Amino acid sequence: MKVLGVVGSKRKNGNTAYLVKQALDAIESKEIETELIFLGDYNINECTGCEGCEDTCKCVIMDDMQKLYPKILEADAIITGSPAYFYNITADMKAFIDRLYCFEIFDEDDRSVWSSINEVLGGKYAVVIAVCEQNDEKDMGFTAEAMSRPLEALGYRVIDNVKVLNSFKKGDVLKNQDALEQVKRAGKKLEKMIKLKKIHKVFYI
Repeated sequence: MKVLGVVGSKRKNGNTAYLVKQALDAIESKEIETELIFLGDYNINECTGCEGCEDTCKCVIMDDMQKLYPKILEADAIITGSPAYFYNITADMKAFIDRLYCFEIFDEDDRSVWSSINEVLGGKYAVVIAVCEQNDEKDMGFTAEAMSRPLEALGYRVIDNVKVLNSFKKGDVLKNQDALEQVKRAGKKLEKMIKLKKIHKVFYI
């Protein structure tokens, strides 16, 4: 069992990274492996909409995203974190999410009928963490939804959508006890959900 944390910020010691780490650290079970990746460490090009993945569900763009696909498929859950950049997710996170499009499965004759690899392989879970410098949630724009809605379309059950405000300077989140507790609760809930899934599979197989 595994949970993958994905940070869309370039700042490895910034607020977004800290919150994703806290969510992962809340998972204490020795049965569940956790891994943290920073998208800035990878060369990920944008999706070109070429539909080269249509028949195989495998992206044809040969870059560092090919290193991440096995990790994503292996993980029972994913935690994505991004700061708000001009009312949206970072370019790194946008490229990452767009490149997950290859996991979608469409009917050949009717594209309104579709599924995803995650639904075929079994339910997966997600937590979304969005961070904004302002104190009004509307100034976050689409940051949280730009992660949660594609993940839901990909068959993930998004169990928490954490929106953190007033976090501009490094360490600002350390003063936000509510946010820290929320990401820890989200991580702990992921742990419980993954364990329940394992028990359910054993019980019914």
